[in-house]
Amino acid sequence: MAPPNARRNTTFIAALCYLITLPFLILVVIGNTHINSALNDIYFFKLDVSHIIPIAVENSQLLNSVARSLGLHDFYSVGLWNFCEGYIDEGVTFCSKPKQFYWFNPVEVLVSELLSGAKIALPSQVITILNLLRIGSQVMYGCFMAGTVVNAVLLFLTPLATRRRLFSLLISIIGLLSAIVLIVASVIATVISVAARIALTAQDQLNINAEIGVKMFAFMWIGSLVTLLAFLLHSAMGCFCRPQRHRRSSSVKSSSNAGMAETSSGANRYGSLPRFVKRSKTSRS
Repeated sequence: MAPPNARRNTTFIAALCYLITLPFLILVVIGNTHINSALNDIYFFKLDVSHIIPIAVENSQLLNSVARSLGLHDFYSVGLWNFCEGYIDEGVTFCSKPKQFYWFNPVEVLVSELLSGAKIALPSQVITILNLLRIGSQVMYGCFMAGTVVNAVLLFLTPLATRRRLFSLLISIIGLLSAIVLIVASVIATVISVAARIALTAQDQLNINAEIGVKMFAFMWIGSLVTLLAFLLHSAMGCFCRPQRHRRSSSVKSSSNAGMAETSSGANRYGSLPRFVKRSKTSRS
């Protein structure tokens, strides 16, 4: 049997969990959206193309300088809504306009900057990879947005869990859905970032470095795992912890039963005598 205050304390911890997730999820959503020294450090992955021509190639420094003069930037960082670009010595110089269900197409970005208006015939394998990247990025966007909104709603619904077990079970179901969508989004982001790093760094012809955003990964996984913890707490309240009002009603019922027993014993002792006779006998005894 759980202690009397177990349900209240568990509800407080669950609400605290949802409160903790909101700042981290909001940082995931607004990270890398515009030029800001703090927000520009929050990205899924960053492409470093400052030395896209390997040093082994003759006149590599000159070719890299020509690429920069033609419009190629040193790095491109990818967020949930857009991408930002800039130079190593200047920092971020431009961020694209935030767009719903955004996905980063590296071929389109690089071609648009180097060869404005040109079109390149891509192999079928590359087109398939880009389609998978688009689908995964759009699903990830929807899951992060849905999980953030649902967690904000659950923060206000959690106090209802102190009233009945049914409320705990309903909130736990909603919390499970939120945990699932956030974990799915985090897994997709991890797979895309790691796959992009492996695929780009494996090309010997192009000297491209890919860096995974540690802050973004920390924020999104903290939000996902803490949401899962809140779901487990609600499930425990729905299965084990009874609401305190049941305990109070049972205690009131037992005290009323004791009072009735006392009254019946007094009635058996003195029978059905008048009240003034009972008082006199009580005073004598």
